[in-house]
Amino acid sequence: MTGRDDYFCFSSPGTFCGVPAATLDDLGNAAAVIVGAPFDWGTTARPGARFGPKAIREGDYLGQDGTRPHLDSGIDALRELGVIDVGDVEMPPGYIEAGLDRITAVVERIAGAGAVPIVLGGDHTVTFADATGVARARGDGTFALVHFDAHADTGETHYGMLHGHGTPMRRLVESGAVPGHRFVQVGLRGYWPPPQVLEWMREQQMRAFPMRDIVDRGLETVVDEAVALASNGADGVFLSIDIDVVDPSAAPATGTPEPGGLTARELLDTVNRLGRELDIVGADLVEVAPIYDGPGEITARLANRVVLELLDGIAMRRRGSPPGA
Repeated sequence: MTGRDDYFCFSSPGTFCGVPAATLDDLGNAAAVIVGAPFDWGTTARPGARFGPKAIREGDYLGQDGTRPHLDSGIDALRELGVIDVGDVEMPPGYIEAGLDRITAVVERIAGAGAVPIVLGGDHTVTFADATGVARARGDGTFALVHFDAHADTGETHYGMLHGHGTPMRRLVESGAVPGHRFVQVGLRGYWPPPQVLEWMREQQMRAFPMRDIVDRGLETVVDEAVALASNGADGVFLSIDIDVVDPSAAPATGTPEPGGLTARELLDTVNRLGRELDIVGADLVEVAPIYDGPGEITARLANRVVLELLDGIAMRRRGSPPGA
């Protein structure tokens, strides 16, 4: 299901920061596993997120040696967690359901082996597959989902179809994989979704913190509440990060950029905090479309660091470091 075959020209030839390459049959004792989902068949506006996994893996200026000691914590999370990279899920171009089924199967195997799957997207459609795979391994409705995004992704349909990057959260609620009362969304802004979709979200008991809340009450306060909600009775948390939660000034290379988002620093600090304070059972980072990045590659480099900050937070939690350390 995964590989680096040259036939899949948008797949990644290397591994994330040079961590060991592995197969699904040889996960060993890895506590976290990187896997790419080069899928953008659900994109509405600007395509190109199929190249996201490759860009995220390469968005780094250091040697591909599989080691990254964190300047602040002193932890080398890549080595401490035994991080490995199983490559990209082989995608049949244009086939949405078949692609999602393949991603689900790979994530289920990783989660079923006791490791944390870290999925590099791909457009946000893949979160339906990612969280479903974890749910098949751990049980429907058992974990919470914390979702950072400019958009709620709770649309009823996608141009008349069930799957697209505007519908994955609704599909997860409807399937029972993640019930509405276990959803927490942070950073919503702009002009979508419409009122009837927001009303559906309220009926499902989904909790959303739009950017207006963050501006008015402060990011730390909002994250305090998000952590409390996600921790309430849930057996772990799946973290889904759409890079467009960040303002386009720091993350222009995405399918649907929305002005007025978080700063790069705010996202990095928050993701590290969530890794420390929550039991992360899976995560994905989506909607990096590197064709729009320009020569500076700032979105890909930010995305690479988001993954490293999350891994650092997870490693700190496993060490027993106190929240906020």
